Amino acid sequence: MQKLTNKEEEVMHILWKLEKAFVKDVLAEIKEDKPHYNTLSTIIRHLEDKGYVSYNAYGKTHQYYPIVSKEAYRKKFMNTAIEHYFNNSYKNVVSFFAKEEKISVEELKEIINLIENKE
Repeated sequence: MQKLTNKEEEVMHILWKLEKAFVKDVLAEIKEDKPHYNTLSTIIRHLEDKGYVSYNAYGKTHQYYPIVSKEAYRKKFMNTAIEHYFNNSYKNVVSFFAKEEKISVEELKEIINLIENKE
């Protein structure tokens, strides 16, 4: 899986949400910094080249849909982030969020409970 640019990732989130969409549908979902229609079309074609989306053709119009699931992308993204930023240590990930006060003691207890009761 190739790395996505921020704009490509934004478009993928829209396609995951809509499941199938024409360029105009994706454009309608972008709230800030709307690209020109042709620019967005190029971004989506790059996503196709990278193997993230495919399309159904209706004459000269294409309806795009994701072929990489959000879950598969999230798994790849998280594994890469943990490898590069946390030395492949999930303990370091949890410690980071605890130090940044992004995770509560109650949430940590829930995580421990999930681990202990895993079957």
